[in-house]
Amino acid sequence: MTSSPRLPASYLTPGSSSFADFLAEQAPDLLPSRRSTPAGAGDLAPHATTIVAATFDGGVVMAGDRRATMGNVIAQRDIEKVFPADEFSCVGIAGTAGLAVEMVRLFQTELEHYEKIEGSPLSMDGKSNRLSALIRSNLAMAMQGLAVVPLFAGFDLALGHGRIFSYDVTGGRYEETAFHSVGSGSLFARGALKKLYRDDLDAEGCVTVLLQALYDAADDDSATGGPDLTRRIFPVVGVITADGYRRMAQDEVAAIADRVVGGRMQRPDGPAAGLIS
Repeated sequence: MTSSPRLPASYLTPGSSSFADFLAEQAPDLLPSRRSTPAGAGDLAPHATTIVAATFDGGVVMAGDRRATMGNVIAQRDIEKVFPADEFSCVGIAGTAGLAVEMVRLFQTELEHYEKIEGSPLSMDGKSNRLSALIRSNLAMAMQGLAVVPLFAGFDLALGHGRIFSYDVTGGRYEETAFHSVGSGSLFARGALKKLYRDDLDAEGCVTVLLQALYDAADDDSATGGPDLTRRIFPVVGVITADGYRRMAQDEVAAIADRVVGGRMQRPDGPAAGLIS
C-alpha cells in the first residue's frame, strides 16, 4: 500500500479492531489515562452526577441531571451527562467530568472502529466489555481522585430487550436488573426507583419514574441538580428501542418534569407507593 504524505503507513494498514489498542501503539500520549496530572487535581476538576436508567417493555431509558460541582461550588448548570454510544446504546457519566467526556468519545470511536474493521457491530456484551477495559485503563487516574464511573445501557437486538450495565473504578462490570443509578445522588434515586418502578411501565411512564428519582436525588444531594424551572433546564433523557437511540426533545422532557414538580407542590415527598403491591 502506498503511504500517504500526511499519514504513516500504519494508519492505512488493517490491524486491531480495537481503536484504543491502536492508539496505545501509535500515539499513547493521546490516551486520557496516560496523562500525568499534578497532585490535588481531583479536587479542582468539576464532577458530574447523577445518572439513572430503567428498562421497560420494548427498551430502556437513561436520564441524567445537568449539574456539575467543584467542591461546594456549582461549576455548571447545564452539563450533558448522557451520550449515545452508537445506534442502539448510550452511556451516562459520573465522576470527573472532563475525563468522563473524553472516555465517552473514545468509547464512541472504539465502537465505530470495530464496526468498520469487522463489518458488523459489537454485541451488547462486547460493548459493555470494551467500556470495562477503558475504565480499567483509567485506574491510575482514579487512584489520584480522578475517577470515572459510567452507566451503560442499550437495546440488545439478539435478545429483544433493554439491558443496563454498571461498573466500579477497577473496570468491574455488573449487569443490573430493571433499574440502576450512579453518582453521589444514586442512593436517594435508587430508593425512589425501588418504590415507584413497575414491570408494566411504558416509555413515558419509565421517563416519569426516572425524573421522580432525579427529583428525590436533588432533594437530598446538593451535587445533584433538580429541574431548573427558572432557566428551563431539564435532565437529558435518552430512549433506546429496537428502532435505535432517540434523545427526547427538551419540550417533551419539560412537559413531564412540569407534571412531576406540580405533583411535588401538593405532596413534597413524592407519590406514595403501595405497601404490598
